Amino acid sequence: MQNEPQRRDFSSADGLKLVADVWGPPGGRPVLLQHGGGQTRYAWGNTAKQLAEAGWLAISLDLRGHGDSDWDPGEDYSLETYARDTASVVSQIGQPPILVGASLGGLAALRALDLAEGSPFAALVLVDVTPTLNKAGADNIIRFMGANMADGFATLEDVADSIAEYLPHRKRPTNLDGLKKNLRLGDDGRYRWHWDPAFVTSRRRVTGDQNNPLIEASRRMRIPALLVRGRMSDLVTMENAREFLDLVPHAKFVDVSGAGHMVAGDRNDAFTDAVVEFLGEL
Repeated sequence: MQNEPQRRDFSSADGLKLVADVWGPPGGRPVLLQHGGGQTRYAWGNTAKQLAEAGWLAISLDLRGHGDSDWDPGEDYSLETYARDTASVVSQIGQPPILVGASLGGLAALRALDLAEGSPFAALVLVDVTPTLNKAGADNIIRFMGANMADGFATLEDVADSIAEYLPHRKRPTNLDGLKKNLRLGDDGRYRWHWDPAFVTSRRRVTGDQNNPLIEASRRMRIPALLVRGRMSDLVTMENAREFLDLVPHAKFVDVSGAGHMVAGDRNDAFTDAVVEFLGEL
């Protein structure tokens, strides 16, 4: 197995380039990792690498408008479009993957389930996301994303300060070079998040008014499922988690202590252990 990932470009149904890192043996059973809004394929920490070491083919994808994937020229960042992207990538993988979706990536997976005839996935792992969400937590995320969206940051120290204020429970890194993977350096010498600002400002963006189809998609779900919640999450409350588990009684549930909404980043080892254990039971 290669020690470094191989880059693979996928195509969306409308012709955008979607970039992924692929870890693991070519014949391994595929696991598609979809990050949350405002993140990139690097959000998973060492999860993809550890899945590959366990024999899985881990595919960490940059969603449209994020990371190295194309920005949408029409500023279409609706949930429907992300669901179509998910279906397009799955069709190019060639067999139903286990889909691990955090936040936006999980919502897109649920919507793709709702739109598909049968299931496009072999199993589904939802990472701190459910069909119903705590509005205050969602508003908090949007505030953080929009706070420095236009002006950016003068230094990596400023970026680290902003993250530390938003995620006070997470240890501030001593080496800030890793932050560069989630940033783009503008011609003006300032750092900005590596996603299209239209993801936040466009009228065609993911909103909270599309929950009903996701509730019905969950109710009809028959594939193995796991919900991983960050115990400190302000987006998915225990009430939200219980509502999902009532909809999907066969789903397993893991509540990760010491983690907020960014579970994979907050407690990567605990998160990865939960996912590997679930996959090992399939």
